[in-house]
Amino acid sequence: MSESDSQSQERIVVVLPDGSELEVAADATVEDCAYEIGPGLGRDTIAGKLDGELVAKEQPAYDGAELEIITDQSEEYLRVMRHSASHCLAQAVERLFDAEEVKLAIGPPTDDGFYYDFDNLDVDEADLAEIEDEIESIIAEDYEIEREDVSIEEAEERLADEPYKLELLEELADEGQQVTFYSQGEWEDLCAGPHVESTGEIGAVELLEIAGAYWRGDEANTMQTRIYGTAFEDESDLEAFLERKQEAKKRDHRKIGNEMNLFSIQDVTGPGLPLYHPPGKTVLKELEDFVEDLNQDAGYDYVETPHVFKTDLWHRSGHYQNYADDMFIFDVGDDEFGLKPMNCPGHAAIFQDQSWSYRDLPIRYAENGKVYRKEQRGELSGLSRVWAFTIDDGHLFIRPDQIEREVEEIMDMITDVLETFDLDYEMALATRPEKSVGSDEIWEHAEEQLENVLEKRNLDYELEEGDGAFYGPKIDFAFEDAIGRSWDGPTVQLDFNMPDRFDLSYVGEDNEEHEPVMIHRALYGSYERFFMMLIEHYEGRFPLWLAPEQVRVLPISDDNLGYAHRVANEFDDFRVEVDGRDSTLERKIRAAHDDRVPYQIIVGDNEEDDGNISVRDRFEDQEYDVEIEAFRAHLEAERDEQRTEPDFLQG
Repeated sequence: MSESDSQSQERIVVVLPDGSELEVAADATVEDCAYEIGPGLGRDTIAGKLDGELVAKEQPAYDGAELEIITDQSEEYLRVMRHSASHCLAQAVERLFDAEEVKLAIGPPTDDGFYYDFDNLDVDEADLAEIEDEIESIIAEDYEIEREDVSIEEAEERLADEPYKLELLEELADEGQQVTFYSQGEWEDLCAGPHVESTGEIGAVELLEIAGAYWRGDEANTMQTRIYGTAFEDESDLEAFLERKQEAKKRDHRKIGNEMNLFSIQDVTGPGLPLYHPPGKTVLKELEDFVEDLNQDAGYDYVETPHVFKTDLWHRSGHYQNYADDMFIFDVGDDEFGLKPMNCPGHAAIFQDQSWSYRDLPIRYAENGKVYRKEQRGELSGLSRVWAFTIDDGHLFIRPDQIEREVEEIMDMITDVLETFDLDYEMALATRPEKSVGSDEIWEHAEEQLENVLEKRNLDYELEEGDGAFYGPKIDFAFEDAIGRSWDGPTVQLDFNMPDRFDLSYVGEDNEEHEPVMIHRALYGSYERFFMMLIEHYEGRFPLWLAPEQVRVLPISDDNLGYAHRVANEFDDFRVEVDGRDSTLERKIRAAHDDRVPYQIIVGDNEEDDGNISVRDRFEDQEYDVEIEAFRAHLEAERDEQRTEPDFLQG
């Protein structure tokens, strides 16, 4: 048998989403596999996923790969179409501006749309309409989008005037990766794909904004011009997105934070370092108290670790190897120190400092720990991405047989938090990744116990195979805000790495030393990110228990000012203010509404004569002749039960 005949008979097996196996030729592409399943699916194939990675339909499959075929009915189709829209953007820019001067960088799809980065491009927001019109023309021309395999040498010739593409090409060559170009009409780009079949398949497109972005996200590199856009299959989906975007703009926590005097980030303090003003700190303190009550009820002991450690600690924990580029590191004499990027090594060091029996476990530590991570300046944004943030951290040191019980209790705490804020959420179980530490037995035991907790509670969850931390499996929570945006939130993570690195141990019932399992957990994630989300979720209209100012007393005239203060004294266990300004009642009401105060108490001659009050809420409902004691009793219940809306006048 000839060598060619032998190769032609070689076969591989791919695994389909339903778990079935498909045997195909060794040189089969994603599209070939689709045709093996059925000719209709083959004709409809747009792209594929190999072991979760989105690839072009021309990509070769490989033995043992998990394969999913992508058609125009798949969730990933929108991402493929947006990638093609980014190419249309670059083509339009080079048509309208000096193609020899403009240099192309990268243009990937994103969760909300796409962007393309350009160097030596001088445009502003006024130019977007013209660029968008040119994109529409390219779509209308319905160019076939063609893929071409190209040698490194030929690619270098084609990209001779594109320095950023040449840099990418050099990396591809070093990694031995295949080099492909995609062309549409007169325009082509170095790209791995995938793309739709033609520009005419791209639906409704809208350019959104222009921003600056460093090449490769590195501040030492050139600042480029980034043009953001989005694309949907039809105009109705685009319009719905733009409405959500406009609503998000109205809820922007930076704007509301300024209006409500919650926080500021100033040039004089440095980037990504928020200053919390009294109203903002009031909200944070309420969030802290809420978690501290949960921790106290669950048997946590509070600890405190310094903001800075010798980097010996980070070498031992393994963080130095993974986080050194993101750490603030400095020398003091002959020693190297770093601001802490995480709290867990400090907690491990505390546990290590004494001897433990199996009877002592679990040991539960909690800390509202400030940590520091050196994010790129261009990525900093309000409270969503900062240099200094606080984690509502918890670390538990437990026996392996305690995993399920402790995870159940943490799940109770997390659901208590999310349900208190009336947040819809989803869960995912992330299992052992390819690179990991620990024995097969303990991983299987841990994954099984996490799964048991989810199944026992009859909870819906996604299985994210291979997406666990290198030190253990985890359950992640993602929740939705008022306008449907998803945010990463609480997490429960099992860790078999740090106990080993720190030589942590306890004496078991057999009088032998055993290694504990470490649990990392956060109920909010970080206070900054959660606070940001709450500002936008509530649009600054916090529940009574969180509101910086809970009640404002409005005297109708100066003659009622004394009574207004006496009424305010009746609510001295609330955050109450008296508006004693020389202004009309209408203006005072409008000011309280604009300041997002949950309740207003209005007092005039009638209220003073009768010894009662009028109550108005932020929904602009009002009730007269309200007894002071009745309203105070309601406020106490609404606050203590942590209700999400002021409901005195809503019953």
